[in-house]
Amino acid sequence: MITRIITAIIGLLIFLPIIYIGDYPFIIFMSIVAMLAFFEIAKMKSFKITSFPVILGTLILLIVMFRSQLGDLVPFLHENFNESIYLGVLILLMYSVWKKNTFSFDDAAFILLALLYVGVGFSYFVETRLVGLEYVLFVLTIIWITDSGAYFIGRSLGKNKLWPAISPNKTIEGFVGGIVVACVATTIFQFIYPIHESLLVVIIVTIFASILAQIGDLVESAIKRKYNVKDSGNLLPGHGGVLDRFDSLIFMVPFLHIIQFI
Repeated sequence: MITRIITAIIGLLIFLPIIYIGDYPFIIFMSIVAMLAFFEIAKMKSFKITSFPVILGTLILLIVMFRSQLGDLVPFLHENFNESIYLGVLILLMYSVWKKNTFSFDDAAFILLALLYVGVGFSYFVETRLVGLEYVLFVLTIIWITDSGAYFIGRSLGKNKLWPAISPNKTIEGFVGGIVVACVATTIFQFIYPIHESLLVVIIVTIFASILAQIGDLVESAIKRKYNVKDSGNLLPGHGGVLDRFDSLIFMVPFLHIIQFI
């Protein structure tokens, strides 16, 4: 527990100033985090980080992460964003032919789904910071409070397992408790720093966002069970890997953009 707390404190000391600064330092930092998460997923399926599919996937991931800045950095990619992504798909498929099915269609699909899963989620988090710092704080409030509320309420009141085949320690009581505590936290947030003109809208959005944050955690747990790993990595002592810490965020943040709350 002490190791977990120390890692969390160090992480916050690095993470929060970069969030506050925003702009390119934030984009670069989150791109590095996204790459690390992508590497963790690739390693689950025993891909080497230096392999061609992972290197190509990383390049596509970076295009996704910097999509809002491509107009200034690489105008050609900005003007041909969809075509660039599709070119990467074609190259992966051609690579499967060249490798005579030792790298298969399924492998190519895994790489593409992994980079989209990670890249889209983190790129929307970057977009969130570009819209405003208050939205980032709103997102982090939901994620952190939901996680803490679900953990403590689950431990104290939890009796009914939520999804034992995927995550045996999670309970229905913890799941619901996380949502309730998140709603209380964002209500307080709304009074201190109004993020929307309607408190009712904030609460409704929080309910769905909190649910998705917890589903995001279950999704990552399902991936780890599929590939028989306990943690996505060991970069963060006491916490596991990068994906273990950001699984809720990358699953939930796109939703806030899809419904145009952000």
